[in-house]
Amino acid sequence: MTHPTRIILATNNPHKVSEIRAILADAPFEVLDASAIDSPPDPDETGSTLEENAIIKAKAFYEASGLWSLADDSGLEIDSLGGDPGVHSARYAGPGCTFADNNSKVLKLMDGVPDHRRTARFRCVAALVTGPDDVRIFEGAVEGIITTETRGTEGFGYDPIFYASELGHTFAEASAEEKNRISHRGRAFRAAGDYLRGLKPA
Repeated sequence: MTHPTRIILATNNPHKVSEIRAILADAPFEVLDASAIDSPPDPDETGSTLEENAIIKAKAFYEASGLWSLADDSGLEIDSLGGDPGVHSARYAGPGCTFADNNSKVLKLMDGVPDHRRTARFRCVAALVTGPDDVRIFEGAVEGIITTETRGTEGFGYDPIFYASELGHTFAEASAEEKNRISHRGRAFRAAGDYLRGLKPA
């Protein structure tokens, strides 16, 4: 299999596009976003796992564009909440919720939980669709703890309440370079990039 000259990121989230483009900055192909499609799809994420949702999105963009498509689904798994919000991370506080709404819900649910029971991890599953029945999966994870208040203004999502042990501060207190170096998404997409770079030139 030869590597493509272009791939498309199967997301309508500009924050994800910025992160993934930075992670794949040295890849030997052009990384397109949803604006490359006249009517970008917005598929319902009906999967029961991160992997299923990533595949749903990647297949929708592949079918709409005819290009190799790369999507991810990521989730925050909090041990004391039984792994929640998990696959429901994006809409944990309900339909139309904001990042702040989600963070507020988590902090309320975690109110009074001692430090040693605030362990959590971010997980990312990336799906690369290269044909109608050709899907490859790449995964990444990073361990941390849930803070008792929001900290920092960088990043997005649950970054202000996720203290990354490897960094010594929250993702929202980290630079983009720091975060991408150890983040779940960074690890998953670097694995995807390594796979793509290992293919023969087109």
